[in-house]
Amino acid sequence: MPTWPSGEPSGARAGRRRRGRLRGSVNEGGFGGQVGWDPAAGPDGPADGADFADGGADGGPEDARGGEAPEAIARQICLRLLAFAPRTRAQLAAALQRRGVPEEAAEAVLGRFAEVKLIDDAMFANAWVESRHYGRALSGRALALELRNQGVPPDDIEAAVDGLDPEQEVATARGLVARRLAATRGEPAPARVRRLIGLLARKGYGQALSYRLVREALEQEGVDLAAAGLDLSDPGDEPSDDEPG
Repeated sequence: MPTWPSGEPSGARAGRRRRGRLRGSVNEGGFGGQVGWDPAAGPDGPADGADFADGGADGGPEDARGGEAPEAIARQICLRLLAFAPRTRAQLAAALQRRGVPEEAAEAVLGRFAEVKLIDDAMFANAWVESRHYGRALSGRALALELRNQGVPPDDIEAAVDGLDPEQEVATARGLVARRLAATRGEPAPARVRRLIGLLARKGYGQALSYRLVREALEQEGVDLAAAGLDLSDPGDEPSDDEPG
C-alpha cells in the first residue's frame, strides 16, 4: 500500500481526512456554514443513504454493516446526508425507514441530533425562505407549500414565512414583471398580459397582486388596456388554503 512521508498508509490518511470533512460540514447549527446556501441547488448527495451496502440475505441494517448496531448505522446515514445539505427531521426519518433502520433506533438518533442542533427544522425553514425568495423570487405562499413538502412542522413554516416583509414580497414580484416586460415588447397586449400573469402565478403570487402589478407596468409603457379589450381590475385574491398553518 502507498504511504505518505510520515509512513502512514495513504488509505488511512485519506479516510481520516474524509471523516474530518464530514465533521466540519455539519456544524452546531446543522448547516455546515454554507454561505448563500440554496436548499434546492447543488449536489444533494445520496437521497436515502443508498451508497451504503445493501446487506446480506435479509437486507436489514445489521446485515448491511456486518452486525453493527442499528443506532450506529442510523447515525452514519444521517451524517452522510447532512454533509451534503441540510435536511429536515422528516426527510431523515424517511431515509432511515427506506434503509430498513428500526423505528426505535431511528427516533433515538433523530432525537439526539435535534438536541445538539444537527437537525433544526426552524432554522431549515428560515434558510429555505431566505434562499428561495431572494434566489428564485418565490412568494410566501409558494414557500409554505414547499416547506410542507419537506416535512417541516406547521408552526415552523408559519414563523419562517411570516418573517418575509410584505413590502419586500411586493417589490420582488414587481421586479419579476419589470425583468420580463422587455421580452414581451412587440407582442399583442393580451399575449403580454398572459405571459406576465402566468410568470407571477408560477411563483405563487396571488391574482389580485399580479393583476395590479401587470396593469401598472403596462400603463407606464403607455399601453391602452381598455382599447385592447383587457380588464385588469382587481379580481380579488384567491382562497387562502395554500397558506401555512
